[in-house]
Amino acid sequence: MVPWLLAGLGLGVLVLAGDALVKGAVNLSLRLGIPALIVSLTVVAFGTSAPELLIAINAVIGNAPGIAMGNVVGSNTANALLVLGLPAMFAALHTADTDARKSYLQMMAATVLFIALAFAGVFAWWSGLILLGGLALYIGSALRAARRHRRARKNGNGDNDDLDGADPSMPGLKIAMYLVAGLVGLPLGADLLVDNASIIARTFGISDTAIGLTLVALGTSLPELATTVMAALRRQADVALGSVIGSNMFNLLAIIGVASLIGAIPVDRAFLTFDLWVMLAASVMLVPFVFFGQPVTRIWGAGLTAIYLTYVWVVLS
Repeated sequence: MVPWLLAGLGLGVLVLAGDALVKGAVNLSLRLGIPALIVSLTVVAFGTSAPELLIAINAVIGNAPGIAMGNVVGSNTANALLVLGLPAMFAALHTADTDARKSYLQMMAATVLFIALAFAGVFAWWSGLILLGGLALYIGSALRAARRHRRARKNGNGDNDDLDGADPSMPGLKIAMYLVAGLVGLPLGADLLVDNASIIARTFGISDTAIGLTLVALGTSLPELATTVMAALRRQADVALGSVIGSNMFNLLAIIGVASLIGAIPVDRAFLTFDLWVMLAASVMLVPFVFFGQPVTRIWGAGLTAIYLTYVWVVLS
C-alpha cells in the first residue's frame, strides 16, 4: 500500500511542479521581453532534463554506463512521441503561431551528430567535448535570438505575446519562486514515482531489465510530460513544443557530454541497428507541427502515443 501512495504522491508533485514551471516560464518571458519559446528552450528544458542528468552521472559512477545511453535515447524517443502525443489527447496543441523551425533544425543537427559519434563505438572524453561545444553554440544562438527580440520590442516592432497565465504585475520574487518550485519539484516527483513504480513492478515479477527499459526512460520523461500537459491545458503550444525540443537538445549534448567526461560510455550494437534510428524517426515526425503549423489534435496524439507503445512492446519482446 505504501508504494502505491508514494507513487501517487510523486504524480501529484509532478503535476504541481509542471504547472509552477509553466507559470514561471511565461511570466519570466513577459518580464524579460523575450518569447516564451526561448525560455522554454533553455530554462524549462534544462529543468525537465535534470532527472536524466542525475541518472546518467550515477550510472557512469556506478559502472553501469549503458543505463546512461539507454536513458537518453529512450527519453528522446518518449519526448517526441508520448510527451507530445498524450497531452494532445486531452487538449489540442495549436502550433501555427509557434516559430520553432530554427530550434528544430538545431535539434536535428544535434541528433545526427550524436548518431555519428555513436558509431565510434564509445562516447569518450573527446566525444563529450564535441557535444558540449554544440551545447555552447545552441545556448549562444538562443541568447542572440532573445537579444534581437528585446531590441525589436523596444523599437515597437516586436510581437506582443498574449500569454495565458501571464501577469504583468507579478513580482520578480514570485516568478523566481515558481521557477524554483518547478525545477526542484519535477526531478523529485519523477524520482519518487519511478522508485515506487519499480517496487510495484517487482511485486508483479517484472525483471530489472524490463523495468530499466521502460520505467527509467519513461520516468525521466515525466517532467517533460507534466510540463507539456499543463502547457496544453493553458494553451501554451510554444512552451510545450519548446520544452520537448529543448529537452532533447540538452539530453543529447549536455547529459552524454557531461557523463562521458566522467567515464567512457560504450555503445551497444542494438543502439546502432535499431534504437538510434527510432529516435531519429521520432524526431522527423515533428516536421508537420514545426514547419506546416499542423495542430497536434487528438487523432495525432493517439497516433503518436500508439507508435511509442508499439516501440516499447518491440523492445520488450
